[in-house]
Amino acid sequence: MTATGRRWRLRGRFPEGALEGAPYPTLMRHLLWHRGLRTAAEAQRFMEGPPAEYDPMLLPDIEVALSRLEEAVRSGERIAVYGDFDVDGVTASALLVEGLSALGGDAFAYIPDRFSEGYGLNCGALDRLRDDGATLLVTADCGTSSIAEVAHARELGMDVLIVDHHSVPPELPAATALVNPKRPDSRYPESELASVGLAYKLMGALHESMGRSWDGDRQLDLVALGTVADVAPLLNENRWLLKRGLAALGRSERPGLRALMEASGINAARVDAESIGYGLAPRLNAAGRLRHARLALELLLERDEGEALRRAEELTALNRERQERTAAALELAAELLAEEDAAAPLLFLGHEDIPSGIVGLVAGRLAEERHRPAVVYERQSETSRASCRSIPEFDITGALRGCAELLERFGGHRAAAGFTARNENLPPLKEGLLRAAEEALAGVELVPVIDIDAALPLGALRGKEIRLLSQMGPFGQGNPEPTFLSRGVEVAECRIIGSDGKHLRLKLRDQYGAGGGVTWPAIAFGLGEAGVREGQRLDVVYSLAADRRGNGLELRVKDVAPTEQNPEPRT
Repeated sequence: MTATGRRWRLRGRFPEGALEGAPYPTLMRHLLWHRGLRTAAEAQRFMEGPPAEYDPMLLPDIEVALSRLEEAVRSGERIAVYGDFDVDGVTASALLVEGLSALGGDAFAYIPDRFSEGYGLNCGALDRLRDDGATLLVTADCGTSSIAEVAHARELGMDVLIVDHHSVPPELPAATALVNPKRPDSRYPESELASVGLAYKLMGALHESMGRSWDGDRQLDLVALGTVADVAPLLNENRWLLKRGLAALGRSERPGLRALMEASGINAARVDAESIGYGLAPRLNAAGRLRHARLALELLLERDEGEALRRAEELTALNRERQERTAAALELAAELLAEEDAAAPLLFLGHEDIPSGIVGLVAGRLAEERHRPAVVYERQSETSRASCRSIPEFDITGALRGCAELLERFGGHRAAAGFTARNENLPPLKEGLLRAAEEALAGVELVPVIDIDAALPLGALRGKEIRLLSQMGPFGQGNPEPTFLSRGVEVAECRIIGSDGKHLRLKLRDQYGAGGGVTWPAIAFGLGEAGVREGQRLDVVYSLAADRRGNGLELRVKDVAPTEQNPEPRT
């Protein structure tokens, strides 16, 4: 039995002769093949460039959007940028406001209140924006499903430009332009741009069409934040935007981001995707989850060093509170699930004590730990607000679309979605989603899995391979960090660390196989109670990572099993 209870799944060997001509060792060609690269040219482009950068004029409705924006900027119209309250929406809003303002546009951002307004456009907010003089509305990370709201905006005399990346429903709103690369008629090669990436491409095209220079590199720190936080696949253009964005984040001139990195204990010189995912993004998201997302927006736009530090400390305190509330909600969710069918292919639960600001976090944790789609809602007096997180085998937004008559509103993409439903509709909605999951997941083993790229001795990781592994990054969704299995590894040192005793600091020794006699430092998060002891021989699943003290590389242990008891991994 593995320490985490997860099944180990070892990838098969890549075909003989595959990627022939690519100037990389066998291990690297194996890794690249399993990331979908099929020719030597594709492999070299992935590893060395040139970057995947596509022409924004291939985006749907881009010419109409540019024409309307140019008209609004030149005539001094008031432009409202209406953003979502997550990091992607907030960074896209900041980027659009900065880009339009740099051209002399009268642009301002509006972020709805999660608790009183909910996700997406709402007619009350549109009325207020029109009263404030807005004649053009630009969405940021919302709007693709807002048919009634866009119609209302048009009745008020406002044109609407939608900048969004969510799944496209059969019927589209009657917007002036709908810039979404997921549209069936889109010619843009990268359908998985985050909304902040779309905003970046749109603003670059607008500056060019108006004959104005634009220092787009200054905005790439925002692109990096939104791309990682929204779990966009790190392939093709997303990967190259993030690669450049991490460099921009490391030298960012934004006082708010510098202060937030300091508050997060992040060294700007070594900022990476993990720093965003576990340090910066949770703090920015905490604003919208517990209070109001404009706190995060104001931090990004802040120019005063002292005020930036104060705001960063406020967000850090909110994030601590968010962690406490999430822990309590997960305990409650476990109690609720104890009364449900453990074999059900979809989790569906809710309670008035699970706040709507963290239902997505709870759903995400449940989906990850139990490897099945999860729906978690906050039950209110008449309606409930839910977040959904899924697994690769199940399209959660498609399933919601099949139950649309039971929903007040909904939207999302394949892996994540949200909805509002009347309480009396929750039981039939649960039944409908369960039926959809039973059909789609028939034959799928709903057990958490660790995918392993290759089995090799610790000593096989040499300098050349290690340098090439780093070139495969940045790692994340769609481009996971390479994960390896080494068998019969000796635990040379072991000590429990962390205030709660949940983690291990290790030294692992390999005395066998090619290049034997190697000892690696290692960290094992969450394995403090796995019963690991010095002198034990283990089969270890791990990846390579920079240690947090900046002293070099260490093994990031994901799971272990006693060598004598561990079954052969299945391919």
